[in-house]
Amino acid sequence: MRFIRHSLMGLFLVSVTLAMFTYAGALVSSAVQERLSQEPRGNRARERVFAVNVVPVQFETVVPILTAFGEVASGRILEIRTATAGNVTALSPDFVEGGRVEAGELLAKIDPADAQAALDRVRSDLLDAQAEAREAARAIVLSQDELAAAEAQVDLRERALQRQLDLAARGVGTAAAVEGAEFSLSSAEQQLLTRRNALAQAEARVDQAQTRIARTEIALAEAQRRLNDTEITAGFAGVLSDVAVVEGRRVSANEQLARLVDPDQLEVAFRVSTQQYARLLNDNGTLQEAEVTVTLDVFGTSLSAKGRLVREGAAVGAGQTGRLLFARMTDARGFKPGDFVTVSISEPPLQRVARLPASALNAANEVLLIGEDDRLEAMQVTLMRRQGDTVLVRGRALAGREVVAERTPLLGAGIRVRPLRGEGASQPEAPEMLELSAERRAKLVAMVEANKRIPKEVRQRLLGQLDQDKVPARVVQRLENRGGS
Repeated sequence: MRFIRHSLMGLFLVSVTLAMFTYAGALVSSAVQERLSQEPRGNRARERVFAVNVVPVQFETVVPILTAFGEVASGRILEIRTATAGNVTALSPDFVEGGRVEAGELLAKIDPADAQAALDRVRSDLLDAQAEAREAARAIVLSQDELAAAEAQVDLRERALQRQLDLAARGVGTAAAVEGAEFSLSSAEQQLLTRRNALAQAEARVDQAQTRIARTEIALAEAQRRLNDTEITAGFAGVLSDVAVVEGRRVSANEQLARLVDPDQLEVAFRVSTQQYARLLNDNGTLQEAEVTVTLDVFGTSLSAKGRLVREGAAVGAGQTGRLLFARMTDARGFKPGDFVTVSISEPPLQRVARLPASALNAANEVLLIGEDDRLEAMQVTLMRRQGDTVLVRGRALAGREVVAERTPLLGAGIRVRPLRGEGASQPEAPEMLELSAERRAKLVAMVEANKRIPKEVRQRLLGQLDQDKVPARVVQRLENRGGS
């Protein structure tokens, strides 16, 4: 009996347990179905509106500025070298690094002893040549006199021969006398030839003397030039650099002592791309004389000078690209050769272009315009130039429109925005404030306190705002729409 009673009790307990599990499952199932059948209470989806800065589009004529970097150099540089070897006996006080000298100023002097001795020897040779020329002139006069005497002697012998011939024809003279007269004439003619030869030699001696004088004068000029080369003078007014000589030092021929730089003829060399170079050509295909501005930034202090394009490089160097241009600087105060400067070149003006912030243009050359109902519209434009933080663009239907000044990844076509124009672009509008009634305020406070999902810091901030006399309308609207969530 006891076994049966215990078995029945166990069976009863199992049945009660299964019934309770079945009932619990039915409750859970009905609760889940009821929850799923209910419409979810959610916040009303609201469109997010972004505040953007906008700028109006205005077409104008703009002169683009091309910016490049270059190096200042002097258009006239003279290497001061020695023409002769020797010891430096004197130096100008201005012959120092950075010394300013005038044109023709004596800079250095090399020991002139050897050059002076060579000049004196050549002068002596010239005196000998001149004496030889005078002697040759006197000799030619004597030769001419002797030739005249010989000619007179020949004439006399001819008359004597003719007289003997006449006597012989009349039978008075003898053959011996005629033959003697012929021998005498022949001898006189031989003497005449000798005198003519002597005169020719005298004339040749005169020519040789003149040639010797000319050669000696050439040697004299060369010796004088070598003596003058011992004195080194400035070819033009300028500033000395790379000075490498001291007084008493022995220098060799053609040794560089310094470099003379003209500070008033500075120019800047800079390189531009081929595309930029093409924009600087005129209708004839030659480089136009565009105005340039050269700027040197020295720890916040800028030196500026004007200039003009003067020429271009003849060829593209090995491993280089683009074109090398040169601009002549005017009134370049404070600039020195070797300065690394910024060069701004004025390009030909562009007609009907709009100047926009560079941040308004994306990589696809698109801008965002304010359309109807303050929604954004994307428009393709043509990029003409980039000018620092701005761009010059052209586009159809841009005139009179407003463009978003700063694009962000959150902005795109179709998004509604709140344009900020003028001063509003930098100063946000003051939020709208509301005065709440006691019942409405208490309801909102109770709503915030009852919502346990709000973080403690946010709850305290909201309660502090609701405790004020005026509460931001945006806060009130959010709490009422979300039921405090």
